[in-house]
Amino acid sequence: MVSAVTEGVTISVETFYQPDHSNPLSGDYMFAYRITVENNNTFPVRLLRRHWYIFDSNGSWKEVDGEGVVGVQPVIQPSDQYQYVSGCGLKSEMGKMHGYYLMENLQNRKQFQANIPLFEMMAPFKAN
Repeated sequence: MVSAVTEGVTISVETFYQPDHSNPLSGDYMFAYRITVENNNTFPVRLLRRHWYIFDSNGSWKEVDGEGVVGVQPVIQPSDQYQYVSGCGLKSEMGKMHGYYLMENLQNRKQFQANIPLFEMMAPFKAN
């Protein structure tokens, strides 16, 4: 697990290879990631947007931007956390992702970027 803290918001990421949803013979590798967003502030925050940089070890990369996460823009109360699971498909057995969430301090309505730490996705058989 990797974590990053930005303006009192801790973002932690765990990754999992999904063999049942992958087909190495056709170059399709699926990974899941579990993200925990923890609000260590004294005020509530809302996750408004996500922005991802996704790198595949075959040399390709892409950017993904959109509203919220998994269809919601969660409000995270002080000392609380929000957790979700999503996925990423690659064309090789290794890759990495990082990015940021656009967050809003609901007390003063100011927005800030919370960094999502760089994390790796690697099929277990590649680690040997």
